[in-house]
Amino acid sequence: MYRFLLTPRWWGIHVFVLLAIPVCIFMGSWQLGRFEDRVQSHDAAEKAPDPATRKAEPLADLLPVDQRTSGRPAEARGRYAEQFLVPDREVDGKSGSYVLTMLRTDGGKALPVVRGWIPRGAEAPAAPAGEVDVTGVLQASENAGSDGVHAQGGLPRGQVGMISAAALVNLVPYQVYDAWVTLPGADAGMTPVPASAPQNSGLDLKAFQNLGYTGEWFVFAGFVVFMWFRLVRREAEALEDAELGLTPETEAESETGTADAPAAPLAK
Repeated sequence: MYRFLLTPRWWGIHVFVLLAIPVCIFMGSWQLGRFEDRVQSHDAAEKAPDPATRKAEPLADLLPVDQRTSGRPAEARGRYAEQFLVPDREVDGKSGSYVLTMLRTDGGKALPVVRGWIPRGAEAPAAPAGEVDVTGVLQASENAGSDGVHAQGGLPRGQVGMISAAALVNLVPYQVYDAWVTLPGADAGMTPVPASAPQNSGLDLKAFQNLGYTGEWFVFAGFVVFMWFRLVRREAEALEDAELGLTPETEAESETGTADAPAAPLAK
């Protein structure tokens, strides 16, 4: 009865099932591994000392920014140049703008420095003149998935939606470090911008999304197996009906014939 499983059509179904199940299991395991990595990084961050309390080091020694160096105090020396506002950023639950000033270092490249936050409608204070020494908390460049980023463009002149070298290099005539710092102490009229945790670390919403995707991929694997058994059962039932002469056409004809048959005359 199950010789139909060896037909070319069913060989195609078998191949699809044999490929789909390992793929689903692999993707589920990969998502589970990402969740476990986030749990481990969260535990390590809880046990490790606050990076901001460590001794400040030269900026060059902390680049490129990663989970180990993000949040560390970095030192840089230079002159402030162009200044931008980063709109629609919240501090203490209030909406306003970051004051982002480019620090031209002796090497020629510029370091984006968030000097503070101002409420909506306020005027940003001018940056100090002359050569300055800056010590700020190191942060990785933002991307389209970062909180508060305005990635659609169309902002007025003097504003930028994302703090990243890729966005700023188009606005200034010099190279930009692929990092930025936020100053722990802001000038008068501004509020210090707190440093954010490294991306892809900790038990945030994305971590639990990984856990949810894990369950989805394993459910897909189970669904593939279920559908294979269901199709086999339906094919076998169809063959059984055919052997008994119970094809869909004959069943429909018999039902129609029964419905259309004239009623027997009543006996007088």
